[in-house]
Amino acid sequence: MKEKFKKIFEFIANPRLLLCFLLAWFITNGWSYLMFGIGTYLGIHWMVAVAGADLALLWPQNNPEKIATFAIAIALLRWIFPNDQKTLAVLKDLLDKAKNAIKRKKAKKKQTDDSNSSKEG
Repeated sequence: MKEKFKKIFEFIANPRLLLCFLLAWFITNGWSYLMFGIGTYLGIHWMVAVAGADLALLWPQNNPEKIATFAIAIALLRWIFPNDQKTLAVLKDLLDKAKNAIKRKKAKKKQTDDSNSSKEG
């Protein structure tokens, strides 16, 4: 268990991934915080209004912005650091695990549906 936590920490604390995540965060919503601060400090009302509206849309829990941020970070990682095979291998492993989990879930659902339809008929 300790080894697994160490592996997860090394993956998350990877400076290349953190840089890409920071850039992706700025692309998706960091600009709003910056614009809100500058607009408030300089008294530019349209800046505050635009940034405030965007920030209001970011706060709900069902916002897909978090998924978009992570997807952009992965794309940036592949684009900026194509030779970082260690991090890309971890991401590929996570993708394979997710695909397998989805396949298992679909197979289980199909099996349940098939058994329910045979009981009805």
